[in-house]
Amino acid sequence: MRRPFEQIVTEYGPMVLRVCRAVLGPHDAEDAWSETFLSAIKAYPDLPPEANVEAWLVTIAHRKAIDVTRAAARRPTPVETLPDRPARTGRPEDWDGDLWQALKALPARQRQAVAYHYLAGLPYKDIAALLGGTADAARRAAADGIKTLRTTYPGDPVDTEQKEVAR
Repeated sequence: MRRPFEQIVTEYGPMVLRVCRAVLGPHDAEDAWSETFLSAIKAYPDLPPEANVEAWLVTIAHRKAIDVTRAAARRPTPVETLPDRPARTGRPEDWDGDLWQALKALPARQRQAVAYHYLAGLPYKDIAALLGGTADAARRAAADGIKTLRTTYPGDPVDTEQKEVAR
């Protein structure tokens, strides 16, 4: 017999709140806690009776914490005064034109594989799902892209000089 959902909330609610607080901090934890149990109540009827309810709730809480973090990252940050001119950060051509040109010269699949793996930290199987193909093909595309970048991107001249002195 399935336990009433209210009993699940009473039993696991404090643990879920602790997890949310540890991941998000005290300010956003209660929202994530509420969202966790709203999602859980919808899915609870389909949960197999032998399922580990605690692990299931922690998984939902983890996903809700990610949602809260992403939402916070999209919110504008208030400032006291506006800058005199627009900031020139965030666009590759603004911070390193040579790197942007080298990246732009890569074939699209290599550029995407390099960005998804080395900048976003995605594993190759996830890159393969995004781009189509296999994990091995995604690994090869990223490796080929990095190999090309090492030959076409001049890098920091100081680093190059230091490497030559070290030899």
